[in-house]
Amino acid sequence: MFGRAGCRWWIAGGHAIELAVGRELRPHGDVDVLLLRDDQHAVQEVLPGWEWWAADPPGTLRPWLRDERLHPGVHDVWCRPGPGRPWRIQVMLDEGRGGEWVSRRDATVRRPVAGIGAVSPDGIPYLRPEIQLYYKAKQPRPKDERDFDAVLPLLDTGQRAWLADAVSRTLGPHPWTARLR
Repeated sequence: MFGRAGCRWWIAGGHAIELAVGRELRPHGDVDVLLLRDDQHAVQEVLPGWEWWAADPPGTLRPWLRDERLHPGVHDVWCRPGPGRPWRIQVMLDEGRGGEWVSRRDATVRRPVAGIGAVSPDGIPYLRPEIQLYYKAKQPRPKDERDFDAVLPLLDTGQRAWLADAVSRTLGPHPWTARLR
């Protein structure tokens, strides 16, 4: 569906990790998609007829109105095909400035937008694993630890160094940094 969005987008979350490792690791309840905030309305274009719910901090869901511009504090949009149906897609909104992706957790953590994604052999764009792990590092759950273990052997020296630096800068001491170095 997002292939017709007309903007950059990336599969995120656990599915991004699975695309990086090339195999399924665990079941998933939904699909996470990352968009840059300036492209937020692509959600409404590629999912017409769906319900879109903005997650206002600190976690209140409310209907997202057509053409409403979500303020910078809103980072998640939950989408489902209709009332009473399960949530199917969670869209994460991140900032982009001057051709750079800017972490919503720490504005000093940046990468060129052109370098935040990779493409699977099937042509599916996904968030690079070091960036996805950066987000998973805040409060790792067992599934996040499994994702870390699965992708760690595939990270090259540069990816490991970037992730260790980003996690240390944003979160301070973290159990993953020793394993990354």
